[in-house]
Amino acid sequence: MKILALDTATEACSVALSVDGRIEERFETAGRSHTERMMPMVQELMAGAGLAFSQLDGIACGIGPGSFAGVRIGVGFVKGLSLALDRPVVGVSSLPAMALRAIRGGATQVLAAIDARMNEVYWGAYVAAGDGRPRALREEGVCAPAEVPAVPAGDWTAAGTGWGAYPEVLPAAFGVTPSRVVADALPHAEDILRLALPQFQAGQAISGDLLLPVYLRNKVALTLVEQAALRAGR
Repeated sequence: MKILALDTATEACSVALSVDGRIEERFETAGRSHTERMMPMVQELMAGAGLAFSQLDGIACGIGPGSFAGVRIGVGFVKGLSLALDRPVVGVSSLPAMALRAIRGGATQVLAAIDARMNEVYWGAYVAAGDGRPRALREEGVCAPAEVPAVPAGDWTAAGTGWGAYPEVLPAAFGVTPSRVVADALPHAEDILRLALPQFQAGQAISGDLLLPVYLRNKVALTLVEQAALRAGR
C-alpha cells in the first residue's frame, strides 16, 4: 500500500510517504510559507521513491486544530489531489498525532496542548493503548488555559506549544505536574500517516469531497474591543 500524508495545521510543514510499510518524512518549520514549501516537499518525496501520483492508494491529511489558514491549505490540497486521482482519504487530528509521537518516545500518558491564540488552547488527554496508539480520555476541546479539565494522577508527558505559552496555568488546571514537557512539539505527517494506515487497511477511508477540517472554534480573531479587554485583564 502506498499512502501519502501531509500536515500544515501549525507552523510546521511536513509530508510523509509510506510504501508497503516503509515510511519517509520531510519536516520543517515553515511559519507562513506552507503554500510555497509544501508542493516541493511532496515532489521530492515522491521522486525519491520513484513514484507517480497515479500509483498512490490513498492520501492522509492533518485536519487541525491549529492555524485556520494552515488547516485550509492542507485540507484544500488533499481534497483537490484526492478528487483528481480518485483516491480515498483519511483525516487525522493534530492532537492525537502529537500524542502518538510522545508515546513512540516512551510516554504512557500525554497531555497535548496547542496555543490557539486569543488566550485559549486546543487540548487533548491521551493514554497509550495496547497497540501503542493514543486513546483519548475525553473529547478534545478548546478553552482558556485555566479551564482545561483535571485529569487523573499519574506519569504524564506534556507536548505542544500550549505548554510553552502557559507553563504555570496548565499544570494547575490539569491538576498534574508533567514529568516531561516538550513545549516545542508540533504535529508530524509521519504520525498522521501512522494513525491513518489502519483506517486505510480496514477500508474506512472516505472520498475527498467529504474531508472536513477540525477548527474546534469558529472565530478566527478577536475584535479590537475584545483585544483591549484581554490586555486590561492581564
